Amino acid sequence: MSTTPNNDRLERAARWLGRQTHDLDAVAKRAIGRRVVVDDPNRRLAEQSTFGERLADKVASFGGSWHLILLFGAALVIWVALNSEILGKTAFDPYPYIFLNLMLSMLAAIQAPVIMMSQNRQAMKDRQMAAYDYEVNLKAELEIMSLHEKVDAVSHDTLLQILQQQQRQIDLLSELVARAPAAPPTA
Repeated sequence: MSTTPNNDRLERAARWLGRQTHDLDAVAKRAIGRRVVVDDPNRRLAEQSTFGERLADKVASFGGSWHLILLFGAALVIWVALNSEILGKTAFDPYPYIFLNLMLSMLAAIQAPVIMMSQNRQAMKDRQMAAYDYEVNLKAELEIMSLHEKVDAVSHDTLLQILQQQQRQIDLLSELVARAPAAPPTA
């Protein structure tokens, strides 16, 4: 009974990995099929992302930058200076800046879920990258094991040829020794 090359590879991979062929996961089966892993997970995720996901990433990126901290600090200083010193008694948000506190609370209430959405998206990216790395690593491991098996087979064949050649040489030497006349005794 002859097996197809893919079935043979599947059997060898099952032996190498110590699993039954029906337990071998789809990643190993794709790797055994000798398909090249060329898909860039980052590009695929960028193509699949929705407008909301891209917006959440941009907001989280800006929200975690020095630009925001500097702009926010400047805005707070201007707000306090405007409502304390410049407008004086006609300030629209005098000390203790209740309207400012309300605005900051609303900003935090909106910013927190957006950052969490971005973190969830990053976690999804990390999981997909880990799966991609696993597939590449498993394929590389299977290829290395296959190369080891091929090198072992070539080494075995070479050793057999050398042993056969040595046996022929021994046979020829034995034949030559048997044909050679006995040397006269020396005094």
